[in-house]
Amino acid sequence: MWQFDYPWLLLLLPAVWLGYRYLPDYREARNAVRVPFFSAMSRAVGQVPSQSGTRSNRGQLLLNVLVWILLVIAAARPVLVEKPIERQQPVRDLMLAIDISQSMETTDYTDANGQKINRLAAVKQVVHAFIERRKDDRLGLIVFGSGAYPQAPLTLDHASLALLLDDTGIGMAGPNTAIGDAIGLGLKMFDKAHEPEKVMILLTDGNDTSSAITPAHAASMAAAKGVVIHTIGIGDPGADGEAKVDLKGLQDIAKTTGGQFFRAEDRQALDQVYTTLDQLNPHQVQTLSHQPKRDLFWLPLGAAIGVLALYHLLALLKPRLRNAHPRPEA
Repeated sequence: MWQFDYPWLLLLLPAVWLGYRYLPDYREARNAVRVPFFSAMSRAVGQVPSQSGTRSNRGQLLLNVLVWILLVIAAARPVLVEKPIERQQPVRDLMLAIDISQSMETTDYTDANGQKINRLAAVKQVVHAFIERRKDDRLGLIVFGSGAYPQAPLTLDHASLALLLDDTGIGMAGPNTAIGDAIGLGLKMFDKAHEPEKVMILLTDGNDTSSAITPAHAASMAAAKGVVIHTIGIGDPGADGEAKVDLKGLQDIAKTTGGQFFRAEDRQALDQVYTTLDQLNPHQVQTLSHQPKRDLFWLPLGAAIGVLALYHLLALLKPRLRNAHPRPEA
C-alpha cells in the first residue's frame, strides 16, 4: 500500500493553470537593434518570426504542466507502506539476590533423585526453572556474602544469566551475610532501569551481620522508590550465630516494600515459592508496532528531470537535423 505523507500539497496542482491564466508571459529585458523595415523583409524572405512565451508553443506549455505536476507529487512525498513489524517490550524488571555465604554449603536439601545436595545447588535448580519461565522479562543477578556484588546486570539474555548463575560458588562473596548491602546494590542497579515495575527476590539462609546499611533502612529506601521485595528464608531459625536465619527481619522487609515473605524448608517448598512468585508477577509485555515506509518521491522527481533533459536535448538536436537534411529548392 502506498500513500502521501503530505497530501495537502496536492492542492498546489491548480496553481499551474492559475499562472497560465492570469500571469503575463515572461519577457527578458535586453538591448536590441530596431529595424523599421523588418516586417517587409520578413515577407520578402517568406518567414514569420515566432512569438515569445508558451501561449503559442503548446509543446512548451505541456512540458511546464507535466513538470509542475511531477514536482508537486514529489513534494507530497509518496511512500510505500510495508507490513507492520511488531516488537515486544518487557514491562517488569526482576532482580534476583541470592545468598552465597558459607552457610549455604549445608547439605540439608534433596534433588529430584532424592540425593542430598547443599542449599545453593537446590536454589540454582529452582532458579533455572524460574528463569526459563520469564521469557521477555529483564532479569538481573546479585550475589552476596560479606559484601554484595552484581553477577549479571538486568538483561534479556537469559542464557548468559543462567551461565553466570552456574559459575556462582559458595564463599565467593565472603563467609558472612550482608542483606542490607544486597538491597542497596539492587536499588542502585534499578536506577538505570526504565520499566514501570521493579521487583527484587531476596533469598538468604542467615541474618545480617556485615552490611554498611541496615536491612530495615534499605527496605525503607526500596519502598520510597517503588521497588517491591519478596523475601525467602531457607535457613534454620533455631541455629546459632551466622547460620540463624532472621525470619522476623525478612518479614519486615517484605511488609515494608509491599512484597511477601516465604519460608522454604526443603527443595519442594522452594520450588513452590518460585511458582507462587511467578503467579504474583505474571509474565507481561507491551507490544509495539511499527510500519516501515519506503520513500518514492525520487520517482516523480527523476521523471521531471528526465523530461526536462529530453526536451532540451531534442531542442538542441533539432537545428542540427535541419542543417543535415536541407529542404530541396523548388
